[in-house]
Amino acid sequence: MNKGRPMADAVLSSFEPRQLRDVLGTFMTGVTVVTTEDAAGVAHGVTANSFSSVSLDPPLVLWSQSLASRSHAAFRDSDHFAINILADDQIAISNHFAKSRDDKFSGIAHTRGVGGVPVLEGVAAHLECTKVAAYPGGDHMVFVGRVERIGHSSRAALAFGNGRYMVGYSHDLGPASLRLGTSRPAHLQGLRIATEALPAIARSVGDHTLCLAVWGNHGPTAVHWEPSLRPVSNQLRPGFVMSIARSATGRAFAAFLPPEMTQPLVDEDLRLMPATGESLPARRERFAQEIAEVRERGIARAIGAGPSDLHRVAVNAFSVPVFDAEGQMAMALSLTSGAARLPPDWEGEVPRRLAEAGRELSTRLGREGLP
Repeated sequence: MNKGRPMADAVLSSFEPRQLRDVLGTFMTGVTVVTTEDAAGVAHGVTANSFSSVSLDPPLVLWSQSLASRSHAAFRDSDHFAINILADDQIAISNHFAKSRDDKFSGIAHTRGVGGVPVLEGVAAHLECTKVAAYPGGDHMVFVGRVERIGHSSRAALAFGNGRYMVGYSHDLGPASLRLGTSRPAHLQGLRIATEALPAIARSVGDHTLCLAVWGNHGPTAVHWEPSLRPVSNQLRPGFVMSIARSATGRAFAAFLPPEMTQPLVDEDLRLMPATGESLPARRERFAQEIAEVRERGIARAIGAGPSDLHRVAVNAFSVPVFDAEGQMAMALSLTSGAARLPPDWEGEVPRRLAEAGRELSTRLGREGLP
């Protein structure tokens, strides 16, 4: 008996394909797009995590492809292929090449490598290969290639496991994302992507203060500010926790996160609101109507908030959700400015551009299908 060693929940000698797929999915891999060019000069590409190193001397790698793939004949008959190892902000590229479509390379930045194979731009690394062997492997074909040319950047690689995209981190550092109140490492990478995009977003929306916020242990929590030349405060600090019921950021989270995550804080925030003569049930009903409108419009707002400990002037604010590849709200992108400088109109130019920026960030995090 192996004392102290964890045992599997069940050991099966007879299993369904779905069960085998689940077991194989526990092995976290990188994500690649394998590319080639057919005899007619047409480029082909497929997303694959079946890539593996075979030998350093000679330099050999392999990958496998389903026999049912639309591009199988192109890879079977071609003498060359390239392994493009995706960077951790290229979820949208992975999703793009995972789907059957005509002319997959339209709008995709790439160059041509050995044998004319497409090499994608912005990847973590790539290997240009000459095919030296192909072996049948059940419902797949295994291709072995000799590496002719390589490229390597300093970008972190995208990972995949248990049916979802992931970001790897050094084991001795631990999951840094826990500091942000989330156990999902992918959100940490999403914050890096969003933070790098903030200066360009600030230029597009005008001279207003921007904020990135995540759902932390105590509610909506600012993790990065992009101040304007006319800031609303000199106390814009990471870690500031916002009201879920009274701030635009909080209302965005209340609208787009699961209610079981937000409702306790909503109830407490409504209970502690300054007395206005409105009963607590009436406050709840009004807030529910406001959140329904946020969901319908896809953007939250807070209008005419007076000077506070954070803001030194009365402000108007808007906030939009940023979704990850799984369709979950990963963060809020918010904009605040003095009420005299930012009109409160839902349909104004500033909130429209903010909403566009939120959709663009969601796409970069791998979210598809947003209007």
